[in-house]
Amino acid sequence: MEFNHRSEHTDADMLLIQANIDDMNPEFTSFITDRLFEVGANDVYWIPIIMKKGRPGLMLNVLVQDDQLDRIENIIFSETTTLGLRYLHAACHRLGREFVIVETTWGPVHIKVGYYQNKLIQYAPEFKECEAIAREYHVPLKRVYDEVKRLFKQGE
Repeated sequence: MEFNHRSEHTDADMLLIQANIDDMNPEFTSFITDRLFEVGANDVYWIPIIMKKGRPGLMLNVLVQDDQLDRIENIIFSETTTLGLRYLHAACHRLGREFVIVETTWGPVHIKVGYYQNKLIQYAPEFKECEAIAREYHVPLKRVYDEVKRLFKQGE
């Protein structure tokens, strides 16, 4: 895990980029999402919408620092069928956060921990690590996830 942003803060220079998309295979969305994260998107999400003439479509939403706009635009225009983008200026209040390692019987697992006003407010095991353990050790994913949370709470 790469970041520790233990200090709560607000990022003021953010953009929320939106694109309404139809006539695109929806299976492309996970690939596009991965590409956007790879070039610096802070968040990517898709919303099902109804386009003109009742056509089903998707609204792509990408949250990004404004200095990353060129890279994001390039991916959106080259990988989707959109013909235009909307830009909304945004400020994001971010909790202080860090990764903590919990030792389990299956090995170490990272937990993302969130702090509000310097108080622990939320925590969650890294899903992909729990998923890998569940597959490797042939145990239910829910069991791994719950055990990691229990061990974290116990050691707090």
